[in-house]
Amino acid sequence: MAPDWPAALRVYLGVIAVGNLVWEAAHLPLYTLWNTGTAQEKLFAIVHCTGGDVLIALTCLALALITVGHRDWPLRAFRAVAAVTVVLGVGYTIFSEWLNIVVRQSWAYSELMPVVPIIDTGVTPLLQWLVVPLVALWLARRTVQRNLVVTASMNR
Repeated sequence: MAPDWPAALRVYLGVIAVGNLVWEAAHLPLYTLWNTGTAQEKLFAIVHCTGGDVLIALTCLALALITVGHRDWPLRAFRAVAAVTVVLGVGYTIFSEWLNIVVRQSWAYSELMPVVPIIDTGVTPLLQWLVVPLVALWLARRTVQRNLVVTASMNR
């Protein structure tokens, strides 16, 4: 019986959307916008960044599935897909934070944001791209595993 990868994808995207929405709202006080922006600007930033996060996460997963995935994902090649997905997400985050803080100066960290010195990237954006995708991938795999058990027990 083949795994239900569309169910895994739905869970992944749902967790990515909700997880990043919560994360974006929670770490907004670590950006200067928290002190300088209006309520509308803050809300727009949260929604805009969450939408971008969903697109980035979907792209990272798609590239991982193309490069190291297996047709029986997420039951097979799960670790490889998870590793590539997270590495791409973290890599993009480092680039994006540098581009938008240093080059474009589109946003700035407040003095509250802990920063990784060598790469001058905020700790919370890095943690976001470690925690949220890993939780989403784990729940996606768990959902498929549970669905297979339920289906197998119904076919007895």
